[in-house]
Amino acid sequence: MKEFLRSILSALGAYSTGTVLPALLLMLIGLVVIRIIMHLVHAMLIRSKLEKAAYTLIKSAVRVILYLLLALMVASMLGIDVSGVVALASVLTLALSLSLQNVLTNVIGGFVLLTSHPFNSGDYVEIAGQSGTVMEIGLTYTKLNTADNKLVSIPNSAVTAAQIVNYSANDLRRVTVSVAASYDTPVEDVLSALLEVADIPGAAQDPAPFAGVEAYEDSAIRYTLRIWCKNEQYWDIQFEANKRVKDVFDQRGIAMTYPHLNVHLQQK
Repeated sequence: MKEFLRSILSALGAYSTGTVLPALLLMLIGLVVIRIIMHLVHAMLIRSKLEKAAYTLIKSAVRVILYLLLALMVASMLGIDVSGVVALASVLTLALSLSLQNVLTNVIGGFVLLTSHPFNSGDYVEIAGQSGTVMEIGLTYTKLNTADNKLVSIPNSAVTAAQIVNYSANDLRRVTVSVAASYDTPVEDVLSALLEVADIPGAAQDPAPFAGVEAYEDSAIRYTLRIWCKNEQYWDIQFEANKRVKDVFDQRGIAMTYPHLNVHLQQK
């Protein structure tokens, strides 16, 4: 233990007081400056529109860079050759980057998502074939809660490369109901019945509900009904409209047909 203390004292004695004191002063000033800078960074992040998950990443990266720069400046003032340290750090960084390539790709993808805002926590989205409510935008994974209450974690690299459909981006969302009716029923009667179906509490009137002919099929005419509503009422309006179609059509005597085939037999 005594030999260890002697080695430390001898190492410190190798530097003159005129070198050590300025280095200590630089270190103290640097710590104060780092603290001020981190306070400013924190204030900027609070005022920004970034997700909370990005705060830790940005603050940690800035803190590491500042402390590293301060350490190099102090070492250089003490007369230590920092070129070897920089070279070693570069090699280690390269090796670490190669070994953690997938992780770094996901981290970069997470930073892109947190800064570009294609969606936010709580939005209902469709990503890479998965649909659900965004529960968390992490540094490596984006987590969705599906309609049947399954938690799906998608790598951020896959999220940034996939097509993203954000159903919550706008206030209104359109409900579409497609039904088929017999050729024997006048078109205007079916259109009038569909507009009656659209008379649902919560359905928007601007844009107004729309009913039209979608296609003339082999066994029936296909109609479409479009209803606009608030995002949070989408599923309620969708289910209620599907229910009301049968009720209104029965009241008006409109037959909903199904595919059928007429076979004619000829006796010789």
